[in-house]
Amino acid sequence: MKPKCCNNKESIVELNKIVEYLKIIAEPNRLKMLCFLNKGEKCVCEIWQFLDLPQNLTSHHLKVLKDYELIKSRKQGLKIFYKINKKIAIQYSKSLNKFLQNYGK
Repeated sequence: MKPKCCNNKESIVELNKIVEYLKIIAEPNRLKMLCFLNKGEKCVCEIWQFLDLPQNLTSHHLKVLKDYELIKSRKQGLKIFYKINKKIAIQYSKSLNKFLQNYGK
């Protein structure tokens, strides 16, 4: 008998979203970025200096997080500022918790 979390197409779609989310945040630099951004909005120049990464690699990781809507950006003059998209982050967190609570039921 399949666990409740995997017994219909809707559950499997939700499970796949959770897996993608976990893949995104499992990359150490992205998780560090989210931790850094949890303290508030930051300029990209602050982020790459904090991580001690080249700017192009930092931009790549920011793009991945932005593509998954985990962060938002805004431009002010020549600078780009990033912050966590709390609504989406909470949504992913709730989905993961729901999956874990139903696991094995």
